[in-house]
Amino acid sequence: MTVTDTQATWLTQDAYDRLKQELDELIANRPVIAAEINARREEGDLKENGGYHAAREEQGQQEARIRQLQELLRTAKVGETPSDSDTAAPGMVLKIRYDGDDETETVLLGSREEGSRADLEVVSPNSPLGAALLGAHPGDTRAYQLPDGGSMEVTLVSAEPFRA
Repeated sequence: MTVTDTQATWLTQDAYDRLKQELDELIANRPVIAAEINARREEGDLKENGGYHAAREEQGQQEARIRQLQELLRTAKVGETPSDSDTAAPGMVLKIRYDGDDETETVLLGSREEGSRADLEVVSPNSPLGAALLGAHPGDTRAYQLPDGGSMEVTLVSAEPFRA
């Protein structure tokens, strides 16, 4: 993925602050993990040193999460609640109906970090469904590609700004 392929992620100020705090804690924990690795290295044979390998694994997972958070926060649009209340855009709560289904489903078009606090299913704008819904207005029916190669139609019933 290049910088030009990256799209902004919409976050509330609260979600941004929580993720920034998590990032700061992970960065502050780097010396602790490094000390643990050094202590385990001192125990001897690295081939059969489970503690050493576990500490290295933890370090790898921590570094991956740091990179993920740094990228997410770098591209985040903070607190910019969409003002157009009837167009599907990141940060909007969408009521949708799948073709052949009478029931509606309510989803947040945005990031999973935001939706984790909203009791809403989250649809990424980068997903096939999210990309199909972008720019839709109530009553618009859009088709998107399913993982098995088929397609599905979905109708936007309503769109309103997310309220945390």
